[in-house]
Amino acid sequence: MATINLDSLDLAALLCSRVCHDVISPVGAIVNGIEVLEDENDASMRDFALELIGKSAKQASARLQFARLAFGAAGSAGASIDLGDAEQVTRGMFQDDKISFSWSSPRLLFPKNRVKLLLNLIMIAVGAIPRGGSIAVAVTGDAEACEFVLKSKGMNARIPPHAEGLLAGETETGTVDAHGIQTYYAGMIARASGMKVALSVDGDEVTIRAVMA
Repeated sequence: MATINLDSLDLAALLCSRVCHDVISPVGAIVNGIEVLEDENDASMRDFALELIGKSAKQASARLQFARLAFGAAGSAGASIDLGDAEQVTRGMFQDDKISFSWSSPRLLFPKNRVKLLLNLIMIAVGAIPRGGSIAVAVTGDAEACEFVLKSKGMNARIPPHAEGLLAGETETGTVDAHGIQTYYAGMIARASGMKVALSVDGDEVTIRAVMA
């Protein structure tokens, strides 16, 4: 394994690519719906187009709000984020999806990097159940000493490919692409926030645990 060496410009470009990948599908659906409204006179088709536009707009908004907390600055240096706000934007991501979601945490202000880490770990948890299933998030402790436990359960649950190496900042080639950048970024945030992440699998359940380093 080789340590990944990534300059700030490449990191920014790859993260932007990841965010665009996540929102391009619902935005494209909105465009398709508008085209139907422009060209179609059938009332049932217009109703279908309006429903598609509404659903896709909510999905795009939810994904952007999530990305803003998971990847964005989220306030000035040293800012804290309410775990309740993090829960709200995360629940928006799982509306009408193939994954059921539960969240258990105190309603506290946490350092922004720890909240960003939690949201990025949720994205890894989603990748652990490609056929859908359930994700349970539990946060214990307080802003100074906390623990995150995420459990992904579903058919063919598995630790996402290369996830453990990417979290450690390593790959076989010492490079990372847009598919792996989110997991690599999660590892960066973990180190910056003084936490250590471990992944394990037991049958159809993957556990992601982050503890104070």
